Amino acid sequence: MAKIKKAIAACVLFAAALSAIAKQEIDVAAYIWPAYQNEPRWAELGIFKDGCGEWQNVYQARPKRPWHNQPVEPLWGYGRDDDPVEMSRQIDAALAAGINVFIYDWYWYGGRPFLENALNNGFLKAPNNSRMKFYLMWANHDVNGLWDNTIGAEKKGKVIWNADVGLDEFKKKLVPRFIGYFKKPNYYKVGNRPVLGIYEPRNLARGMGGWANVKEAFDFLRAESKKAGFAGVYLMLNSPARISSFRDTALPGKANATVADIVGYLGFDGFTTYNWATEYWSELVKRERFPYSEWVDMCASGYDSNQQKLTKIQYFPHVSTGWDTNPRYPQDQYQPSVVDSNPRDFERALRIAKKWIASNRHSGQPKLITLNAWNEWTEGCYLMPDKRHGYGFLNACARVFKSDCPKGSKGEK
Repeated sequence: MAKIKKAIAACVLFAAALSAIAKQEIDVAAYIWPAYQNEPRWAELGIFKDGCGEWQNVYQARPKRPWHNQPVEPLWGYGRDDDPVEMSRQIDAALAAGINVFIYDWYWYGGRPFLENALNNGFLKAPNNSRMKFYLMWANHDVNGLWDNTIGAEKKGKVIWNADVGLDEFKKKLVPRFIGYFKKPNYYKVGNRPVLGIYEPRNLARGMGGWANVKEAFDFLRAESKKAGFAGVYLMLNSPARISSFRDTALPGKANATVADIVGYLGFDGFTTYNWATEYWSELVKRERFPYSEWVDMCASGYDSNQQKLTKIQYFPHVSTGWDTNPRYPQDQYQPSVVDSNPRDFERALRIAKKWIASNRHSGQPKLITLNAWNEWTEGCYLMPDKRHGYGFLNACARVFKSDCPKGSKGEK
């Protein structure tokens, strides 16, 4: 009987620990690049014939300078992210570090999904997936030769798959698919509004024929979501820069619309960053190598200026772990990179972001921080353990965020 009571007590403590993870004060969300799998559509692009997706670029990489840290080597090996057992391990590791949301890059080209198996067969079939929240970030950019490491910069820009989606296709095909995910009990929501990230709003305007049709698409999505029992949709803009090329497009009643005008017209609710490189590209390319410590100093000091770009909606601070896209380029082409990424400076950036959101959160908004990335190995941005830093980046997250568990929990101090 005593053993039974101890077992019951252990189960109660375990359940309490899981509950504490789900209710941590700050939501920490890491982007997932779901490309480490044998996606059938790789064959359409003529790449990754080894059968393990972009892991091929990872292990084929070589140093291009004496100080260039390549190839990076995953501590756990080259596991497939459409494998539920592999994803179960990744979920446990993320939660142990205080990362409680995965942001899945989601793709749609030529009337069909792309790389969706990682989410459907990997994450959602993992036995512990209910412990981890997730949401979609529609990465609606054109596909060119970026992922082909045999193509140089001068030819990479040729578009292979156009990202355009028409208004009718959006209503009939994408909205039902989105709502199917929204209905998952662990889908991330703000006030019963499922969060949907949008990477390239300007491509929506291109594909749908202007901002008025994009607004109709978003209004339709909100209405259908309400029919499904939600309070609408929380639209997350991934960068104001992804609108800027259309900022002079006329809106109804306004000939010269600004970015803020378009964001308000479409009804975005918040915005964040996908990677620091998207915000500070002009600075990055001035140098062959940009020290990570200086990268942190520059980028993490920009949260106020980011919020000032769109004062009426919430900015959610972002932290990136680095930048190095050289594995995607031929050996004779070196791309400017962030070098010497390290857990110490990463932790410093996390603490800046944590302090900023605590002091700058709008009423009714979550405390949310986004991270790039969980597994962007070929962009030099990953939190997963490697053979250079071990669990260093995850331990940095744990030191900053595990103390956010409710009082009385068993979280790390």
